[in-house]
Amino acid sequence: MGFDLEQLVSQKLKHTYALHEQYVNPTFVKVLRTIGFDRLFSGGDDFTMVDQDGTTYLDLLAGYGVFALGRNPPEVVGALSQALKMGAQLPPNLVQMDCSPLSGMLAEKLAQRAPEGLDAVYFTNSGTESIETAIKFVRCATRRDKLVYLDHAFHGLSTGSLALNGNEQFKEGFGSLLPGTIKVPLGDSKALEKALRKKDVAGFFFEPIQGKGVSLPRDGYLAEARELCTRYGTLMVADEIQTGLGRTGRFFAFEHEGIAPDLICISKALSGGMIPVGAVLSSRAVHKKVFNRMDRCVVHSSTFGQNNLAMVAGLAFLQALEERKLIERAERVGSLLIEKLDGLRAKHSWIKDVRGRGLMIGIEFGSPRGLKQKASWQLLRLAEKGLFAQMVAMTLLKDHRMFTQVSGHKVEIIKLIPSLTLGEPEVDAIVAAFDATLESCNKLGSIWDLGKHLVSHAMGRSKDREAVPANV
Repeated sequence: MGFDLEQLVSQKLKHTYALHEQYVNPTFVKVLRTIGFDRLFSGGDDFTMVDQDGTTYLDLLAGYGVFALGRNPPEVVGALSQALKMGAQLPPNLVQMDCSPLSGMLAEKLAQRAPEGLDAVYFTNSGTESIETAIKFVRCATRRDKLVYLDHAFHGLSTGSLALNGNEQFKEGFGSLLPGTIKVPLGDSKALEKALRKKDVAGFFFEPIQGKGVSLPRDGYLAEARELCTRYGTLMVADEIQTGLGRTGRFFAFEHEGIAPDLICISKALSGGMIPVGAVLSSRAVHKKVFNRMDRCVVHSSTFGQNNLAMVAGLAFLQALEERKLIERAERVGSLLIEKLDGLRAKHSWIKDVRGRGLMIGIEFGSPRGLKQKASWQLLRLAEKGLFAQMVAMTLLKDHRMFTQVSGHKVEIIKLIPSLTLGEPEVDAIVAAFDATLESCNKLGSIWDLGKHLVSHAMGRSKDREAVPANV
């Protein structure tokens, strides 16, 4: 009997959570059930998902941003199907002792979109692997050890990238990480200069918009950082893993600041979410410092980094991004969504700030004006910071069928990173859902029952000293 994927999914789908409890991550299953996110999705297309009961949800998380073209983008699905059908007619995969034509083609396309001079491309399998690559490259190129990163940064969870993580809860329990890492506040040029002035820092790592909290640098900060890095011989590394490839209304988010980094790390959306893939773009001068002799030609390598399917998906993604004009769409639709969400602030004092660029948006909540509302706010905050935002996310899912996330540990921020295919009708639906949800916060009712549920679990976790995964 041959392999039958359709039959296998049909038989096992209903057992998904039981399988994960037994074999994968039971703690994560417990969290999903606690916050009401234990839905069983059976399908998805573009910016929607469908559960086993046939209910449709608007997906505003997009797999942490990988589905820039939407779920199951026809261009990428078609390209991968064509590659599989070609079989032996396609250049052989992972020969290793050869040069892959497909990776050469994708490298050329990426170099054409990068700042002048960043035409050396190294392929990886993920965002954290791209950061690990950049760490090695900047150290080798400068012959320096130290690395500077920003408070509240998120660059990945493997050991090297974790050392550059500005959120301490991710580091707890994992022992000593990379030595020589220095954390500085976002926007503080004096602190950055103090860290760089000894000329012993190899690289300054930054996200043009920080993913945890959707925090933008103040105007002019990245230009100042660029000048300081140049002055002190430190290589500037842009983490465009989530912000890049059109999400902010530019191909790279650093383009908004009018700067050019020395290295660019990308991943997530590059394959349309279909195949793990990533890349690091650098100058040829940096690249030559790493691969500087024949006996070092593979001193840094990755077995699956240039695999055919990933390269095909990347080529199809870039073509679809351009042909569908999705970068321009992200800027237009994102600006409209930010404007309309910000317009709710006059009505709902729960909203402290709405910020972002393109379709990477953060809605931050704060203490409201009314006395009763203030008391409810304080009750949640006393139990644990971040519970109000989680209560809003739970209500958006339960009552409005919208899939969102709390953007960070113990923060009152919801992040929206939907597919770049989102349109104006969806903008109106999102705004209406936030309006209705925040209106319900002004009254006693089911939303505060969710709040009491969260407080109960938060108090229980406090007794048991369990970590609180508020950024699910």
